[in-house]
Amino acid sequence: MASSHDELVFLPLGGLGEIGMNAALYGFGPELDRQWILVDCGMGFGGEEHLPGIDLVYPDLRFIEEERHNLLGIFITHAHEDHIGALVEMWPRLRAPVYATRFAAGLLETRRLSEPGAPKIEIKEIAPGQRIKAGPFDVEYVPVAHSIPESNALAIRTPLGLVVHTGDWKLDPTPYLGSLTSEEAFRALGDEGVLALVCDSTNVVREGESPSEADVAKNLATLIKDAPHRVAITTFASNVARIRSVAEAARECGREVVVVGRAMERVIDVATECGYLDGLPEFRKPDTFGYLPRDKVVALLTGSQGEPRAALARIAQDEHPDIALSQGDRVIFSSRAIPGNEREIGAIINSLVEQGIEVVTDRSELVHVSGHPRRGELAQMYRWTRPRIAIPAHGEALHLAEHAKFARKQGVEEVVQARNGTLVRLAPGTAEIVDRLPAGRLYRDGNIVIEAGERALPERRKLAFAGIVTIAIAIDDKGELAGDPIVDAMGLPEKNRQGENMLDLIADTVGDVLDGMPKGRRRDPEAVEQAVHRGVRAAVNAAWGKKPACHVLVVEV
Repeated sequence: MASSHDELVFLPLGGLGEIGMNAALYGFGPELDRQWILVDCGMGFGGEEHLPGIDLVYPDLRFIEEERHNLLGIFITHAHEDHIGALVEMWPRLRAPVYATRFAAGLLETRRLSEPGAPKIEIKEIAPGQRIKAGPFDVEYVPVAHSIPESNALAIRTPLGLVVHTGDWKLDPTPYLGSLTSEEAFRALGDEGVLALVCDSTNVVREGESPSEADVAKNLATLIKDAPHRVAITTFASNVARIRSVAEAARECGREVVVVGRAMERVIDVATECGYLDGLPEFRKPDTFGYLPRDKVVALLTGSQGEPRAALARIAQDEHPDIALSQGDRVIFSSRAIPGNEREIGAIINSLVEQGIEVVTDRSELVHVSGHPRRGELAQMYRWTRPRIAIPAHGEALHLAEHAKFARKQGVEEVVQARNGTLVRLAPGTAEIVDRLPAGRLYRDGNIVIEAGERALPERRKLAFAGIVTIAIAIDDKGELAGDPIVDAMGLPEKNRQGENMLDLIADTVGDVLDGMPKGRRRDPEAVEQAVHRGVRAAVNAAWGKKPACHVLVVEV
């Protein structure tokens, strides 16, 4: 039973304002003594934010870190990286039990083992359909169709009402592998009475319904069968249904499947343990590729997003130690471009085409379908669940705004456009944003995690744009130079428009600045540093049109 002071609140810390980095809190209790559950703990990718040297982006969980004594559990909806990828890094800050299905738990463990020194995570394995009691929360895993096995929505029951958190889902009557999104299950939730629906917005701008995974499998089988020579297929490593459909098509054509890429190998290992690849011939290692006839092989590759270190990029540049393609071979991109990756993917495609390799993408063939619902599917979910409150989630600003308009057209009474850090009171009373709490990003920089405000990030952008000049000057106690200044530069053009050497120009500028300073001033290292810094940046800007970073070291001898 709820007391008169209890409230049910929703606090997204990631995933509402971007696609990825999903992390959402639900709280119950009086304002100063709430208990919390965290749904998902995902990551984003640094390349999408144009951050030099940053590979991964994590949600800033400082709020729940400070409240971790009231964190009852972390509930994982499914095993995609944008829902579990931050957990290995962030779990030591939270230390709450993690609830996940067998497949998600397996991928979490393989990720943990791949990171030296990562702590053992307390994972409680649950089955789809299971209910878990955590304080005032009763959390039911409701199976849904998606592009990875064991995906689930969460039915979160509390004394103040039922919230349906969809996670990632779609409607697919023939998903090839994995669960259906059951009309019966969601209608039953609607009959029970849904207070709020927190729903996937990824494809809300697309009309109709997504094609089925079975349709993709059928078309891939045709493309493999009709290929005269080698076939290479790149897809998201986590798409086990796609991996299985490729393997079955290859078997029908008498081809062997060679798996190339660590991420793909890890997913296949876990999927095999869970029984999702039963009955298939054994996958072959990369070093067998060169020994198989050209018309008897299918390569499954990582690198569908143009990642420079992944298998496909290395193959396109003829730099892979085991895999090479030839004119007349066929490469199939069984994937879609994540926004921000188009240039890298395009470069790989162009490189392959220049080598006479045929490239097939979703622009010409049905080789990929999204795992997220279009408008027709969303309309059905709203008809089934009939929520009083709608909160669009999992999307950028455009997706969330369009979903809000769409939800109102479905007759939803209250629609809240939340963002990361907005505290939404769901009950009692009218749903509304009641506070704004700390939220943001953390960045994985090498093997450390830094905050968004770190100096390194803007400095690195500046270095990438305009380079750096380094100058070392030795001055004796009389203010005289003790040898010629040492000048070096990185990232600057070698010559200016007049053909003058840039390093010579910088060295001349340093000499002019020092000659123009009284000897008394030259005894002050700080004054010398500032004067040279200003003079060099101004001179380079006049010659080049850009101001580089400038480091001046003055040594007294």
